[in-house]
Amino acid sequence: MILQDDLQVRWWKLEQQFFEKFEKKPDVEAILFLIGLQEVRSAKRKFNKEEKQDLMHIAVCTVLGQSGYYGLEEYDEEGWPHFIQLKELPAYNMIEQENFLKDHILLYFNNETLTF
Repeated sequence: MILQDDLQVRWWKLEQQFFEKFEKKPDVEAILFLIGLQEVRSAKRKFNKEEKQDLMHIAVCTVLGQSGYYGLEEYDEEGWPHFIQLKELPAYNMIEQENFLKDHILLYFNNETLTF
């Protein structure tokens, strides 16, 4: 329980940082979208629904890549990264999956800062 409490406190701090920057409390999907934007570094400002989903997928692969679940395979001609799954993801229930993802997002922001 202590580890989960620590995760929640760290997550609240990250949410607060985003709130201070964007004046809006983000959810996990919004944070993943921003990570995806940062990783693609596209000058494009309007994305269609499929591209937004792709950005969130890039973010998931990026943050889970820190623990060896995904590896960068290549960049396409438009500069979008493509990943390959390197090992199986743990079989967690929905709450455990969200906490697993949040922990990796927090790790990402220990090493990276938003550049926009």
